[in-house]
Amino acid sequence: MVKIKSLEEIESMRESALIVSQTLGMLAREIKPGVTTLHLDRLAESFIRDHQALPGFLGLYDFPNTLCVSPNAEVVHGIPNDNPLEDGDILSVDCGALKNEFYGDHAYTFTVGEVNEVTKKLLEVTKKSLYKGIEAFCIGNRVGDLGYAIQSYAESFGYSVVRELVGHGLGRDMHESPEIPNYGKRGRGKKFSNGMVIAIEPMINLGTKKIRHFSDGWTTKTADNQPSAHFEHNVALIDGKPQLLSTFDFIYDALGIQSDEEVPFKKVTSEL
Repeated sequence: MVKIKSLEEIESMRESALIVSQTLGMLAREIKPGVTTLHLDRLAESFIRDHQALPGFLGLYDFPNTLCVSPNAEVVHGIPNDNPLEDGDILSVDCGALKNEFYGDHAYTFTVGEVNEVTKKLLEVTKKSLYKGIEAFCIGNRVGDLGYAIQSYAESFGYSVVRELVGHGLGRDMHESPEIPNYGKRGRGKKFSNGMVIAIEPMINLGTKKIRHFSDGWTTKTADNQPSAHFEHNVALIDGKPQLLSTFDFIYDALGIQSDEEVPFKKVTSEL
């Protein structure tokens, strides 16, 4: 059952989401060749706790760390380790925080040093597909419309969409109804309603859509060992339109990136 949130609850969720946004912004300054993902994980845990929140992933379903870190061909749910990042890597960092009984949960795929143009294009298209999905999160649409928006855009560049892993509702639980696939048919699935809050997170592969699972029970990787990208935002449906609770602004400030991509989704309205 979909859990509809009040404006007050959405504001609490915004606070949790922004702690994640700030954490990712802090990490953006640290991600470079030679740094280990376990070091990033320790920084993130300290940062979240210093902001009077709890790491949302740590211990959830017995996950052992604060961050899911997935380099290169890893899709999602990678476990931090002592292997140093290398020049030319990409790194998906997925982070969660729990504050005021609500979760924030979003992700960004970072470049490490100098990354080749083919991989840069994959990241660019995957992030753009996220905003295509956000645009489709509106009154009158259904889950299938959102999935179709992501899928059709990504596939128009020859990329593939992971099927086994999807976005989700978000609230007092990390994963709530409905599931939000990154593929679908227009007019199908659950109808969107004001007060819904979801995590939209396209996972797009350069090559095959097929993935394989590691024996650690968490890590997933592309079956052909080609790169995968992952971007995620938390979005509330208010007055019939999508409103971002999370932001990449802290990342962009850290990296010196200018972007107006979030502007259409930032307006705060007064009632559901």
